[in-house]
Amino acid sequence: MLRSVTAELDLDLGSSVDLIFQIAVAQRVPVVREELTFAQGERVYTPTEIVDQSGTRLHRVAGECGLLQVRYEAVVGAQVPARPTSDLEAVTYLRPSRYCQSDEVFAQARRQFGGLQGAELIASVDEFVATSTTYTPGLSQGTDSAVTTLMTGQGVCRDYAHVVIALLRAMDVPARYAACYAPGLEPMDFHAVAEAYLDGTWHVIDATRLADRRSLVRIATGRDAADCAFVSYHGGRVGLAAMRVDAAVIDEVDAMDAGAHASASPDPTASDADDYSQLVQLA
Repeated sequence: MLRSVTAELDLDLGSSVDLIFQIAVAQRVPVVREELTFAQGERVYTPTEIVDQSGTRLHRVAGECGLLQVRYEAVVGAQVPARPTSDLEAVTYLRPSRYCQSDEVFAQARRQFGGLQGAELIASVDEFVATSTTYTPGLSQGTDSAVTTLMTGQGVCRDYAHVVIALLRAMDVPARYAACYAPGLEPMDFHAVAEAYLDGTWHVIDATRLADRRSLVRIATGRDAADCAFVSYHGGRVGLAAMRVDAAVIDEVDAMDAGAHASASPDPTASDADDYSQLVQLA
């Protein structure tokens, strides 16, 4: 399965500012071709790439006052087996975090999912969040947490992922957050899913039901959205003037075209609806 992904950001920098981007596909994703540029008028910046312990690629740029245009485009191949998870990493994803307060939802999780284990527990949490939360673009705040979403019953993909993660951690299942490109997503944007650790493997949970989990492309991995923001900055003012994100499953002919992201074709392995009763891995 070949997938084409694109991200275009226009940022209005009010002064000199330290910018950190997480829009490139993760380290282990098999890249066929890739291009990432940062430009202000005639000036082109060369970013510093930093790779964290989970394989997330961060690109750091020292921008100056003015309009910064960020362009990323890649074609990626088939998924590869996920890297091994250390005991320390698994323990880290059992702990409460800023947006996934598993300690605060402990009582609810134990009351609602008590007695369930393994795949049955994961499926039950997934179904609960999918049916109890309404997808509502524009109403969720960037500071909303799993507790907020459980109270309001509404949110976007990041909120669904936070609730799933918090409930699973409360049930002693390591769970983490993954930012990704999602072919077929409607409305198209950067997407977020949860991952649960079971039998030595991380499995994707997308309670939004908005994308085929088998075609997702990993960008960043962390405890919650605070670790996976597509851009963060320090020391200045930044405004988002424009943004476009695209992702599609393509064929090999499209992959040879410099404008591959503009011409999608259906993938025969993803023609059927995603079966949410099955565990799926994200490389």
